[in-house]
Amino acid sequence: MHPIPLLRQGTESSSRETRVLRAVTGASLATVHEAPALLTRLTVKRMRATAGTPSAEESSAVLAEAGRRFAKDTLAGLGPEEYADLQALASGVPVRAARGTLGRLEQDAAVLGDVVARQCPAGAEGHGRARWSRRGAVLGVVAPSNHPGTHTAWLQALALGYSVAVRPGARDPFTPQRLVHALLDAGLDPDRISMLAGPHAAADSLTEAADLGLVYGGESTVARLRGNDRVLVRGPGRTKILVDGPVDDAVLDHLVAEIADDGGVRCTNTTAVLTSGDHHALAEALAERLAGLPVLPVTHPDAVLPVRPSSEARALRAAVESAAEGQPDLAQRHYGTESTPAVDGDGAALRPAVVAVDRPDHPALSSEFPFPCVWVAPWRPGDGIAPLAGSLALTLLTEDAGLVDAALGDPTIRTVVHGRVPGWWKDPYLPHDGYIGQFLNEVRGYAAP
Repeated sequence: MHPIPLLRQGTESSSRETRVLRAVTGASLATVHEAPALLTRLTVKRMRATAGTPSAEESSAVLAEAGRRFAKDTLAGLGPEEYADLQALASGVPVRAARGTLGRLEQDAAVLGDVVARQCPAGAEGHGRARWSRRGAVLGVVAPSNHPGTHTAWLQALALGYSVAVRPGARDPFTPQRLVHALLDAGLDPDRISMLAGPHAAADSLTEAADLGLVYGGESTVARLRGNDRVLVRGPGRTKILVDGPVDDAVLDHLVAEIADDGGVRCTNTTAVLTSGDHHALAEALAERLAGLPVLPVTHPDAVLPVRPSSEARALRAAVESAAEGQPDLAQRHYGTESTPAVDGDGAALRPAVVAVDRPDHPALSSEFPFPCVWVAPWRPGDGIAPLAGSLALTLLTEDAGLVDAALGDPTIRTVVHGRVPGWWKDPYLPHDGYIGQFLNEVRGYAAP
């Protein structure tokens, strides 16, 4: 099995506390060494005391080289393809997500210096009366397992001069392990990086010990940390699309891609579609297309659906049925009764779900699941922006400029996409949920004779 040791300030070490990481098929993949809460706190304390602050130019050069190595080198004993296969087997996300992340991270890392430089307010540039300064020295990251591309966020913290301690997601320690080794091989000061797998208690210790925290989690995590200005929480996306116009093949293709790309596991995947047209007809058309997605093992190059252990897959489908409140899954009509077919060992594919609901404020529109699951609802101009609010991203397929302005003015809509913009979420300059620099840094006054 592949070893995942602790990595404290660039140095690997073992732990008495280990767990076996199993694939979604049930096979054993890796031995994960876990850091107890006390060791996590001590590591962060030592990082704060020893790490220096490199120049922006030095950080940019290291990050660019790390991105190249992440994409191409053998790291922690794994070549790029070996890494991608293990990541897919552990996370249940189709392997094309990890393979795509190899290239995307290389591209993003090459421009990260410029990305964070643009986040500095104009009044704090140069030699004025303000300085763009870090709020702390160490960022603690509680990483997710839903998509390997999420790790580019904490690279921005390194670009801003922070030291970073990462607690990997329970199902994906492979991506942060590969990225940390790429950074060290590229010349990052070892004192500035640690990777500490561990249980939930250790994750809490990490965010408590670090100066600031970046935490990914579900609704309960968001509720628990709401109001804590030391922690940036990234939770469910509830990403929506409004179709306010004719529906043709190009529109349907765009909707399917936004719903199902990367297995539908990203927070930027669409979970609700509202339309000024016939929402039942749109739901039926989406159901027919999504139901045709192939059922394949996650390591197959053509795999598009996520795979989970069979018991988890059945529980997720039961949760969808509960949220639907009696409304049928229209996609299931096209592929029969088996919505979680076995693909390999104990693994089960999560086939798409499409449910039409009868009003734009139906509670199901707030439900989000880690596979292609979409709720389709009616919308009328008189409904305004309210049914579209609370979205990490909102795509508006409309010619109504006033609606676009209203969306841009709603603080609960974090990204507005006007028109069919394929792959908009891949733009490294586009804020995910505001600029992360707005959280990590602050403007301070500065006066000198």
